[in-house]
Amino acid sequence: MTEAARGRTAVAGFTAYNLETVQAIRAAAEATGAPVILQAGASGFRHGGWALAHLALAAAADSSARIGVHLDHSRDLEEIRACLDLGYTSVMVDGSHLPFRENVELTREAAELAHAAGAWVEGELGALAGDEDRSTDARSGAFTDPREAARFVEETGVDALAVAVGNVHGFTSTPVRLDFDRLAEIHASCPVPLVLHGASGLPPADREAALDRGVAKVNVNTELRQAFLAAVEEALPDDGHDLAGVLAAGRRAVERVAHRTALELAPTSPAPSSSLK
Repeated sequence: MTEAARGRTAVAGFTAYNLETVQAIRAAAEATGAPVILQAGASGFRHGGWALAHLALAAAADSSARIGVHLDHSRDLEEIRACLDLGYTSVMVDGSHLPFRENVELTREAAELAHAAGAWVEGELGALAGDEDRSTDARSGAFTDPREAARFVEETGVDALAVAVGNVHGFTSTPVRLDFDRLAEIHASCPVPLVLHGASGLPPADREAALDRGVAKVNVNTELRQAFLAAVEEALPDDGHDLAGVLAAGRRAVERVAHRTALELAPTSPAPSSSLK
């Protein structure tokens, strides 16, 4: 991510829930040549259990692409420890629901665990509204304070910081308006790459402006889910009894979105080995 930040590009953090979304994310990484982060858990564990973690790690290890495996939005140190023991390359500890001091203490502990395992850690400061697993009509929560952000990074030792600057999880009925001035202040005060959650549906120009202000990882979830579900729904009338065919339609749809997004965020990646229409 540090390299991406220097080049004003970003690594896509794609959320996976099952075999097909893992396959699609890996295929997009291989086709584009762009580095990607495959986010497996924490919420995905409610559906796939620890099998999802093993699946994601195996897919990354078996690929020629640059794929990191990441635990997203975890509030549980034991869960973080378990994922690091399995071989996750990064974790996100989410203490954004806590008072500042408690968030610092939780995040510092997670950073110590991650660094001891040779992994990097992402923290979060500020309240990001919405549900990461469902598309709700959310409103932005408490914004990240640039001065607190600098203290937070210094006291916790995080390698990346997720910020709240008007972004929300899921799509909204009214346009999301990012506070670019605040984002620029945070970037100026923090020595680590910034992470933008809730980036699904943002206009390309807004994503580019965020990259110019220190964002080096952009999480994408809602667009992938919607692509998968729409493709499955469309395939059901013709292939309703062909489970593999229906799931393959969902996989292809997710791959197309991931392929496009990875290239939008890192347009200088090596030439893709294939193209998707």
